Amino acid sequence: MIPIVSIVGKSKSGKTTLLEKLIAELKRRGYRVATVKHHVHADFEIDYPGKDSWRHFQAGAVVTLVSSPVKLAMVRRQSHDAPLDELVTLVADAADILLAEGYRWDTAPKVEVVRAARSQAPLCGADELIALVTDLPLDYPVPRLALDDVIGLADLIEERFLLNPPPSPQTE
Repeated sequence: MIPIVSIVGKSKSGKTTLLEKLIAELKRRGYRVATVKHHVHADFEIDYPGKDSWRHFQAGAVVTLVSSPVKLAMVRRQSHDAPLDELVTLVADAADILLAEGYRWDTAPKVEVVRAARSQAPLCGADELIALVTDLPLDYPVPRLALDDVIGLADLIEERFLLNPPPSPQTE
């Protein structure tokens, strides 16, 4: 099982921007990064109406794949909001780490983005977090990084999950 780290925080706190920079930095270091974005609205589309894959799904296909020489996309109907440990199996053969945007309710380790313009305190308890990325002088018992400290965050994730991964449940 590859490691999972979730980036959480209030809407418009900078999660996507941080993830973009973190993905690029981990890739620069030679890691293969997979991502998943949690979408809180039940009905969303990743394809445009009228495209063949959209039409297949609208017609009732339970799984629609779009494949090219360089990309594969999948849309699948499901009856539940899948936890990260279920989703990681979809990318384990292609990636070294899964970074999630959202999934605050999941048990995966979390990095919370707390931007003063959006909130004054973390949403998560300290026991749920591996770090805070913030522009506030918060006193929290986890590493606190500046909003632009992507190198520091990549170092933390690399040290904790990629160079010295925690033991898998099967080996404990």
